[in-house]
Formats: sequence, C-alpha cells, structure tokens
Amino acid sequence: MASVLCVGLTTVDVSQRVTEFPLPGEKVQSLGVHLAPGGPAANAARAVAALGHRAVLVTALDGELGGFARDRLHPVEVHSVGAGGPALSMVAVRERDGERTVISRNAVEFEVAGSNITNPVDPALVEAADVVLVDGHLGPLALAAAREARRAGVPVVLDAGSWKPVLDDLLPLVDVAACSAAFELSESEVHARGVPLVIRTHGPHPVTWSRGGVTGAQPVPVVEVRDTNGAGDVWHGALAVAVARGAAVDDAVRWANEVAAVRVRHTAWDWVEELGRWRDSG
Repeated sequence: MASVLCVGLTTVDVSQRVTEFPLPGEKVQSLGVHLAPGGPAANAARAVAALGHRAVLVTALDGELGGFARDRLHPVEVHSVGAGGPALSMVAVRERDGERTVISRNAVEFEVAGSNITNPVDPALVEAADVVLVDGHLGPLALAAAREARRAGVPVVLDAGSWKPVLDDLLPLVDVAACSAAFELSESEVHARGVPLVIRTHGPHPVTWSRGGVTGAQPVPVVEVRDTNGAGDVWHGALAVAVARGAAVDDAVRWANEVAAVRVRHTAWDWVEELGRWRDSG
C-alpha cells in the first residue's frame, strides 16, 4: 500500500446536471443536484483512497462547510490548518457530453490567512509518506510541505493547472510537474526551473512527457464521457500513487489515464464507489 500526502485546496462542490448550459439571463431546470467535497487536493486524496492506498490530506477546513467536507472525505485522513475554507464551487455538467463549467473563488480568500500559519505541515506526515502531491493552492502550505519532503527525501509531484506566484519558489523543489495543456510555461521552461520530469495532459489527446532529453506519449482511453469535473484531479492522484510505487514513466501515465477514464465514465454521485469497484475488478 502506498502512502500519498495531498496538500492543497478543498472545496465544496454543488454539481448540477443540465441538458444545456443556460444562456445569459436564462433559467434552466437541472436534471439532478449533488453536494460533495471537491478541489484538486481533496479529489486526488479521494481517488488515492478509492484505489486502496493511504490518503492523507492537509488542507484548510473551517466552519460548517469545513465540517461537511471532513465528514464526507472519509476514509481520507484529514489534517486542517484552519485559515478559512473550504471554498464553494458551483458546477454545471452537460448531460450529453459531460462537459462542465465551474464558478469558484478557489483559494483566493485563504492565501493571506495561510501566510500567517507558523507550522502548517507536521514533518511526521511528510516522513510517513511515499510521495507528496501539491496543487500550489494555499501557497505557504505547499511550499512548507515541499521543503519538508526535500529534507526527508520524499518525491514531490506538482499538479500544475495554472501559474501561481508560489511556483517561483516551489518548482525547484518538485520532482514531477504534471501540467495541464493551459499551463503557461513550456516543458523546457519547467525543466529550466529544476524539474527533472515534466508531464503534460492534453484533454482527450495523448499525454506527453519529457525527462533528460527523452520524450514519450501515452494515448487516453476512448470512453463514453458523462462528467469531466475533477477528472484531472483524479488523474493526479493516480499518478502520485504510481510514482510512490516506483513505476516507469510510461506505465505511470498509462495507469493514470485509465483511472481518469473511470472518473469521466461516471458522475459526481458515484465515481468514488465505481473507482473502488474498478480497482477490485482488476
């Protein structure tokens, strides 16, 4: 069993399935509504746990919404640093193709509070992990975790969805940067910041990677897509497990692609349970 420490953002997602996205000024009737924890770090941790591994989440959870999220994150081991949160996200998912649109404050309101945390990550949590996954949200939290991981010799995986100011300091501490297609830096620029392995997702197109002048690509499985929300987060959780288990890059990416394909085949209502069933069937 691998142990993955996920550090970063938790949200509470209000997901509504719609026939079509509303036009400006239009009201639409949803086909269903679901309330659950979300956010890059929390979704990754839920995926790690569903895959049968130890998932530890260090995040910001306060108040009534924080209690709601904590209760529904089980069996993830949750450690809250306070500092506000979780953020609230409104998600609309289109029934016919699983495409989604999201409105959220993310971690904007918590960054200042997070900077005042004097001991945001227990070093014992890092030392007990096989890999640390950071999403760059709650910047001081991510940076503290990565520095502890470097001292402990634990590999650091970065979920690089978009540029964040903390990345100037964080990237030199990262072993694997898993970038979205929209991430602002090129692969060569990320390597120049000190990252040995750079992986980039491209939606439904093959995932590419580069390390030490060697490149590769792995196709994404073709499946019936029902819900794309959080698919990248789940992919990062699976990649972190593969890194923890010492998988070769091609094998790690291939497996993460397969796990993400399970996510998009299911909805916010059932993806965690279905991922567990998929694990057991393998």
